[in-house]
Amino acid sequence: MKFIDTAKIQVTAGKGGDGCVAYRREKYNPRGGPSGGNGGNGGSVWFVAAKGSTTLQDFRYRRTYKAEAGKPGSGSNRTGAAGQDLEIPVPCGTTIFDVAADQVLGDLVDPGDRVLAAAGGRGGKGNFEFRNPRNQTPDYAQPGREGASLEVRLELRLLADIGLVGLPNAGKSTLLARLTSARPKIADYPFTTLVPNLGIVDLGEFVSCTLADIPGLIEGASLGKGLGHDFLRHIERTRALLMLVDVTDPEPVATLEVLHAELRDHGRRLEELPLAVALTKGDLVDAAVADEALGRVRAWTESRGAEALVVSSVSGLNLEPLRHLIRRLYREVSAGVD
Repeated sequence: MKFIDTAKIQVTAGKGGDGCVAYRREKYNPRGGPSGGNGGNGGSVWFVAAKGSTTLQDFRYRRTYKAEAGKPGSGSNRTGAAGQDLEIPVPCGTTIFDVAADQVLGDLVDPGDRVLAAAGGRGGKGNFEFRNPRNQTPDYAQPGREGASLEVRLELRLLADIGLVGLPNAGKSTLLARLTSARPKIADYPFTTLVPNLGIVDLGEFVSCTLADIPGLIEGASLGKGLGHDFLRHIERTRALLMLVDVTDPEPVATLEVLHAELRDHGRRLEELPLAVALTKGDLVDAAVADEALGRVRAWTESRGAEALVVSSVSGLNLEPLRHLIRRLYREVSAGVD
């Protein structure tokens, strides 16, 4: 199934019910009087963050949503029933935008978070409401108001504790598969990961955290090149980064600078997130080459208060120390968080 992380839909709140024109007809009250009731309010449209949904796939097939209209008023001063609100479930991590106004309506992060997208129309007043000393038998009522209608854009940003970031084919998917039960697509050519993947890594002592395999970044991603903005947005909600660089890269520090620059240029202070570095594919080089690459990278990481190590998802080299590194990184970002 294709990963859908953006969608545009039209939402319309229910129209308010019309007010009623009616008069009392009672045997012992010949003068009667107005008795038309008010219309019920129209239903509103709400977006609600719900568990169990991970994409915006459903919105690919249905583009219009409308809440129930209010019922008209009736005689004997009876108010019409209000229209039922429409609650639209979306995955946790969805941001709701008003397209016309180009503004955020709400950011739904935790299950149960909700935001009002379109308010229902107010019910019209019946003729009972318009009586006065000068006009004791009004023969008119107020129509119900139309409900709000707008086009909204939904953007899903994955919720993860730590994001795996690196150039295409840096070994992110292979590492995710080795550390977790996730089974992303793995191949020996760039951009095999076209959708973000999530996995839960067991850190021991009943502690676990969520890893997100973010599709490969390239220089210029912040300007839209490659997979660009489509997946840089998913890094926005991660709390820390594990940057992956191929140990056979002749210029690992330059690669780290490219990755860091793209995070910085994308904005939202991504370059300030806590990070660590893993030199992947350690099984492809001898110990001397690995140590030389690690020494060059450590000069870069230590200036940022970060750690680095060489790993291999194939041979299992240093995967246990990597778990401990991830645990320390997770504890750092979890300090003071309930």
